[in-house]
Amino acid sequence: MKSFTNNDHKSENSPFDNYKSLISTEFELIQRVFEIRQNFSDSERLVEPILQRIRKIRSEKLLLEKNLNLI
Repeated sequence: MKSFTNNDHKSENSPFDNYKSLISTEFELIQRVFEIRQNFSDSERLVEPILQRIRKIRSEKLLLEKNLNLI
């Protein structure tokens, strides 16, 4: 009989942990964009790199959702 260690459990949860991290990061970046847009009149130059990162995160999330059968 195979014994399971904490490392085995972590490796199984790793993609899901990554997914949760992406969700959290996406939320934080969206909040940051909102705050920048509220506080700066010429904000697009500032937020564009953040928006690019958000698009990348969404793409990564979509792949994980497919791999984890979440969609």
